[in-house]
Amino acid sequence: MSPGDDAGQTRTRLPEGGGDPYGGARRGGRSSSRSLVTVVGVVVLLIAAIAFANRGGGDSAAEEGGGDSPKSAATAPSGEKPVKAKSAGIPSGYAHDRQGAESAAANYAVALVSADILKPARRTEIVQQLFVADKQAPLKDRFDKAYTTEFLNNLGLDKNGNATAGNAYISRTMPVGTKVTSYSGTAAAVEVWCTGVFGTAGEKTTNPVSSDWFTMSLQLHWVDGDWKVDSFSQKDGPAPVPGDDKASTAEEMAKAVQEYGGFTYAR
Repeated sequence: MSPGDDAGQTRTRLPEGGGDPYGGARRGGRSSSRSLVTVVGVVVLLIAAIAFANRGGGDSAAEEGGGDSPKSAATAPSGEKPVKAKSAGIPSGYAHDRQGAESAAANYAVALVSADILKPARRTEIVQQLFVADKQAPLKDRFDKAYTTEFLNNLGLDKNGNATAGNAYISRTMPVGTKVTSYSGTAAAVEVWCTGVFGTAGEKTTNPVSSDWFTMSLQLHWVDGDWKVDSFSQKDGPAPVPGDDKASTAEEMAKAVQEYGGFTYAR
């Protein structure tokens, strides 16, 4: 399902064929939980915000194939500090170069698929911090229309996006790597390969915490001394063959998320 589809629909993962070793290797026990978690974690969050495509008269300097088109390179630490500060709890002040754009994209992917995006007050702050000015109002409107009280109740959350008694809602994304697909001094297109844990930890939850793999594509613009998001989209994978790890209890999952803090990501 693309980000432009109706909010609230469930994406069905169809069997894959063609001899792909990943096609028949996924265990049945994981399939249904992955579908549920897609709704709760990644896809539903992105469905709410229809991806903003560049319309006419775009920044031609940012298009692929230009004289400054980057070569493919694996993500590796550079030794450079990724950011100078934080704003609204989100890293900000990125370097005006490719590495800065990759660092921004990685940290923005984390924020866009966080539990905070479901909280009205925090959602406003996140949108204002991440997006270029002319995209903030329409994007916030789409989020607000998608995250109704009924929708939040179905996730075990109250109208403020907080988990009900006895439950802990979890939505944490971990970037695995980044790739710049186009770059100029004023714009960059960056793909962020991610994994994450999503769902509700609780003894009676119908939406248990599971994991997912996806790639988020972000179009960034250099505005007022920092990288800001102009548009974003998401697609499945690449995903490894699921392992045979023993699932933790709801209490263990909730405790882990509370005790282990997140990171500021850098190229």
